[in-house]
Amino acid sequence: MTERPRVWVSRPTYPDVLARLQPYCEVGSEPAERKFSAAELAARLADCDAAIVGLKERIGAAEIAGARRLRIVANLAVGHDNLDLAALSAAGIAATNTADVLNESVADFAWALLLGAARRVGAAERWLRAGHWQSTEFKAWLGMDVRGRTLGILGMGRIGQAIARRARGFGMDVLYHNRTRLPVAVEHECNARAVDKSALLRDSDFLVLALPLTPQTRHAIGAAELACMKAQAVLVNVARGGVVDDAALAAALREGRLAAAGLDVFEGEPRVHADLLALDNVLLSPHIASATIGTRRAMTAVAVDNVLAWFGHGPHAGRPPNLLNPVVLAAAATFPHQEPTR
Repeated sequence: MTERPRVWVSRPTYPDVLARLQPYCEVGSEPAERKFSAAELAARLADCDAAIVGLKERIGAAEIAGARRLRIVANLAVGHDNLDLAALSAAGIAATNTADVLNESVADFAWALLLGAARRVGAAERWLRAGHWQSTEFKAWLGMDVRGRTLGILGMGRIGQAIARRARGFGMDVLYHNRTRLPVAVEHECNARAVDKSALLRDSDFLVLALPLTPQTRHAIGAAELACMKAQAVLVNVARGGVVDDAALAAALREGRLAAAGLDVFEGEPRVHADLLALDNVLLSPHIASATIGTRRAMTAVAVDNVLAWFGHGPHAGRPPNLLNPVVLAAAATFPHQEPTR
């Protein structure tokens, strides 16, 4: 009998969802959240045919050097800057993500940060908890109105579009900048107008970042870009840490060159720049934009679908539905146990 593929799951997730792998695979799941060293990660990958991992697991050439069995890495995220796609592709290892299932949850959370930053919710709550509220003052805790203002979106993929659709309820004008312009029908659905980046920075009252982190987008918002924004503007980042120069952002917020920010992601996370932590005009959250029960279950299900598909099972047998490096299909003439040339 052919040995069943071994699947390693790097973190606790939903056992009932992972159970769909059981008829076809041997599944081993980590019992607790932890961060693995590069050596520990390499050791775990060395003995498995598939891995379901999260953003904490950075996988490149060194981590897969001894992973002779490894055929697929299924990322529990839509972003995949933790995966070296070139190295995985060269080794004949498929890489997948969980696109689409988290769009609406992330869009909801972007609006939570936008509204919270505009209305100073984080600072006001800390002040209240500290016991400072003795009376209500007419001009205390004044924030900014959102309705009728201009929303800018940098990165108009599915998440950006979901964010834009919600702006209708606030009667906002929506501007966007993207690598490629959207079809006219999509622009109409989102009530959005394409502009160049300089106009986006200049005209947005609220600027939301929803673009992937790549070498080209690193520090897409830095000191020069922040200098082009309105002093009364609010910046929201639900994209990736590294898209924003956090030190430059902290300086702009501290010096009053930007009114407020709402941040779910940070450079070097889980570390947060100390200057951001010291500011009251920034609302911070620990990378939780997709953190709803329904969405995290759906993300797990998509990762399972991707693994099953690679090993020849389910409606997508032979081609995972969220394949990031389709070049590996040419080398995988058979399923499920094509040994790549290393």
